[in-house]
Amino acid sequence: MVDSTRIVSSEHLVSPKSPELSEFEFGLIIAWHAFARWMIRCMSAAGVKDMTPTDVLVLHHVAHRDTEKRLADICFVLNVEDTHVVSYSLRKLAGLGLVKSAKQGKEAFFSVTDKGREICLAYRDVRDACLMPGFTGSAEDNAQIGELARLLRTLSGRYDQAARAASTSSL
Repeated sequence: MVDSTRIVSSEHLVSPKSPELSEFEFGLIIAWHAFARWMIRCMSAAGVKDMTPTDVLVLHHVAHRDTEKRLADICFVLNVEDTHVVSYSLRKLAGLGLVKSAKQGKEAFFSVTDKGREICLAYRDVRDACLMPGFTGSAEDNAQIGELARLLRTLSGRYDQAARAASTSSL
């Protein structure tokens, strides 16, 4: 029986070794959906409708540091296994005039267009206006957010490792 004070989505998955992990997973589920909803609505307020969370992430990564990026590099940084998903987003973004591609040898390199850069800056303005007022900006709060970011990266590595183990397991 799970402690009734725990908030989990699937009681049958709770392990006595770490019941907190099930709480974390439920928090991650609701946080991901809230973040995805936020990205879509923020991008819409910035001027581009009908974008998926992946489209928004790809656009911002292509714009990151204003350098050209290969499909494989975009997938790697965003931790997306299925290159077709990112490729579809890149075609969609190119169709909207937000990114462009240039062939270098056999490889395509993607970069943000001026219009794409403007949309990214408009997104930043909406983010500053709508999301940032909820944060204090204090050193203590920022340190907690930084620690949470490190923990999420660590746990994502554990989930990736477990996914590899599960794909080769014959339990």
